[in-house]
Amino acid sequence: MGVKSLNVTEVARHFSDYVNRAVDRRERFLLCKGRKPVAELRPIPSGRRLGDLPSVLASLPRLSKREAEAFSEDIRRSREKLMREGIRDPWAS
Repeated sequence: MGVKSLNVTEVARHFSDYVNRAVDRRERFLLCKGRKPVAELRPIPSGRRLGDLPSVLASLPRLSKREAEAFSEDIRRSREKLMREGIRDPWAS
């Protein structure tokens, strides 16, 4: 969806309606004084930034030594099984 240009006076008269449209419909509005763009009303992106990843990972629970070893063994056995059986095409008839 594109950006709709609106006069600042129009937005001021119906501000809550435009904010609701930005939030609910993810619409973006370019606010103009006369014909000159002066601001933008848009939804804030949801989710997290990539720069937050280190702190998110640091906040996760840690595996115990026993759990990590068991997990590693599961992966090793799965790889061996995959090598024995080979990869098959799920779309092949």
